[in-house]
Amino acid sequence: MARDTMMSWQVGDVTVTRIVEIWNFTDHINMTMSDATPEEVIALEWLHPHYATPEGQQRMNFQGFVVQAGGRNIVVDSCIGAGRQRDFDVFCNLPEGFLEDLESLGLTRDQVDTVLCTHLHFDHVGWNTWKDPETGTYKPTFPNARYLFGRTEYDAWQNVIRHDGHHTDTHLVECVDPIVELGLADFIEADHVIAEGPGWRIFTEPSHGHTPGHVHVCIESKGERAVITGDLMHHPMQCAMPHRTATFDMDKDAGRASRISFVEKYRDSGVVVIGAHFFDPTAGHIETAPDGATWFHGLGL
Repeated sequence: MARDTMMSWQVGDVTVTRIVEIWNFTDHINMTMSDATPEEVIALEWLHPHYATPEGQQRMNFQGFVVQAGGRNIVVDSCIGAGRQRDFDVFCNLPEGFLEDLESLGLTRDQVDTVLCTHLHFDHVGWNTWKDPETGTYKPTFPNARYLFGRTEYDAWQNVIRHDGHHTDTHLVECVDPIVELGLADFIEADHVIAEGPGWRIFTEPSHGHTPGHVHVCIESKGERAVITGDLMHHPMQCAMPHRTATFDMDKDAGRASRISFVEKYRDSGVVVIGAHFFDPTAGHIETAPDGATWFHGLGL
């Protein structure tokens, strides 16, 4: 996208940096919550102006994250990828700014040691690979990394989802299959420790529902904590209404239960919540508002 959209947060000794591929995308709120209306968005004053337009459309980003600690360089969700053909025009033929932004951190592709995909939707696996213009084949973007795919998640896509008639497997062919075929994938359980060192720990927790094996990523260091949501939720409005149906949850009841549990666990906890699709400032706290309702309070607002 552009380096001026990058943001970093410090969690003890752990640094989290977002890399944005599509910034300030606006759409009807029912893209996220199937029964929500623009009038509801307009009525929630705390959503404005950062998370909603005056007309009641949602604002969101498509972005990935780099998590660094103790010499480890971990990509969490590798976004959409350049030059791809996807179901909607906004995701097609994107430029290669993601890698340029990565390099602005002083980080080369060879230095990334781990790629963790919270789930296997196309906008979370795209930069797993790049297309070699000479051969037309897809090769690992991060050749020295181990790619962590949830075991439940991967098996569901292989055995059910890619054959269900509703999901194209193009992104699997391009962004997942080549990694597995080269032996670069590790299939993990939902409560997996990604990396740890003196005074810090990065691990996953289960939040199934959006997809069968969806996980979110937890960070702990020196008494500070943060969590990267993945697609457990797409928009801050869902912090206030976790019980509402999410449009793209594959198992809507499980997704609802995961969201409710997540909000209950992290509300008023002081944990920094980093929304995988939240627009600026992306990170904040789930809090109880003065009127007793729940809201998302973005950092710096």
